Amino acid sequence: MPTPDPGTIQPPPRGGAPASLSASARRLGASFLALGRIRLELLAIEVQEEKERAVAMLFWAVLSALVGGFGLVFGALLLTVALWDSHRLLALGLSSGLFIALAAFGLWRIRHLSSGGATLFSASLAELAADERVLRGAGAAGDVGRKAP
Repeated sequence: MPTPDPGTIQPPPRGGAPASLSASARRLGASFLALGRIRLELLAIEVQEEKERAVAMLFWAVLSALVGGFGLVFGALLLTVALWDSHRLLALGLSSGLFIALAAFGLWRIRHLSSGGATLFSASLAELAADERVLRGAGAAGDVGRKAP
């Protein structure tokens, strides 16, 4: 191999320091994304624990509502028995109408609340994992801007 003339300036070899700087930046970005994904997974676990607590609270709320409903039924029976001689049909009709209206309202609220349920953070976690794969596996500079398959 011929030795270069000391008077000429040789350009630096392509892919030397800038390529390693680019690879280091990609690794740093991938590490940050991995850290962010781990934090989001931790947040999802905490939300899951909160959801379990909410389910327990819902159980006790339903039980309390059921017992309260029994109290309403017995109160309506007491009212019907008290008005048995004068207005028994009116008392039974009003009590039945009240219970049917409360049941319809409860079903409407349940349907309204259950219509918007989605899996918590699944799309965000999938996107962060895809970004991490792209940053870790990008060999060429053009790979960084493309989406992962």
